[in-house]
Amino acid sequence: MIELAPEDSLRLHVLLSGEVQAVRIEEASLTVRALTPQGEVAVRLHPTGRIDSYLRIVRELFAGHASGSPGGYPVYLQRWTRMGQVQGGLDRLLLFGEPEAVISVACSASLTDELARRAWWAMPDSENARRMLARRAIVEGRMGEVLATHLLEHLPFETSPAVLMETVRLLLEPGLLGAEERERLWQKGKQDRACHVGFLERIPDELPETDPPFREEFFPSLQEMAERGNDAARLLARVLSGTGQAFLRTAAALLRNPQEKEVASASLDALARYFSILESPSFDSAEEAIRWAKEKAGADEVVLAFPELRPEVEAMFALSGIDSRTAYPVLSRTTASGTLLGSKLEPLVLPVLALMRVLRGGREETEVRRRRRARGGPEIGA
Repeated sequence: MIELAPEDSLRLHVLLSGEVQAVRIEEASLTVRALTPQGEVAVRLHPTGRIDSYLRIVRELFAGHASGSPGGYPVYLQRWTRMGQVQGGLDRLLLFGEPEAVISVACSASLTDELARRAWWAMPDSENARRMLARRAIVEGRMGEVLATHLLEHLPFETSPAVLMETVRLLLEPGLLGAEERERLWQKGKQDRACHVGFLERIPDELPETDPPFREEFFPSLQEMAERGNDAARLLARVLSGTGQAFLRTAAALLRNPQEKEVASASLDALARYFSILESPSFDSAEEAIRWAKEKAGADEVVLAFPELRPEVEAMFALSGIDSRTAYPVLSRTTASGTLLGSKLEPLVLPVLALMRVLRGGREETEVRRRRRARGGPEIGA
């Protein structure tokens, strides 16, 4: 039976006799590292047999100390759900020297800024940073900036669209990034469009770029109607502003070339959320949404007062009813990406682009008409 080498046993027991905040076992270098109030302590191991068996004995020692029940390695940690359900004793979990225990701490709803500092020392990787930044207490604490800096620096190495979108969503939490860092993140999105999805979701009215406003002559009247409680007037003023026009341009660029299903789905949901104040149902097709919008818009105060704004109001109502569920029949049955995915989504995307063109005063007209002609279809929204 393998036992701890005498020198290892002595040093590890001396270590555990003091105040240890977290433990990290580095298998490659056969080193145990411990975080203490005085700093980091390292103990080099001297295996007396097979390395994997020896490391298991070391882990049993730390597990027994942390759990208060010596002699048993907590096998349940190997099957940890990572759902953040642990409510107490989180500091003890960081003494196991087990990645799964650290992940459980990072996912916990009870995570504090101090525990995040210890967990980050124990396992400083991007997944853990994302897990911890999902907690408001961490975003607002000292660790928020530390984790955000790490994610921003490592963003160029991320290749998964889903990971990119989630990382940007987290980084755009208020208070994490300054103006220059947001600009840097926005520029990254010009090479990888998935990054821009997070901007549309988190800060749709604060994009780093703005466009010229559209139909400015109606702004005073729309503002007056909005103050009386008209949602369509409030939304139309938002859409026609410079920030609204930039939002539509960015969303249109994403939908023309989504590259991946996750990007297409999230872009449609961000667009629907932008128009959600109109509280429309979710439709199975763009055509259904357009037919409903024509009926709905006709009775709105904005259209009754300014009939010339009817195309814009109809477009808003239609866009409020189109989201990822509308695209589900296509997205659920294809594994396509890139150009092939774009062609499969065209029956939905082209009407959406046409509606956005109406709200942008024809700024998307050339592209939409070219693609409609290529398909031999009618000019929706013309």
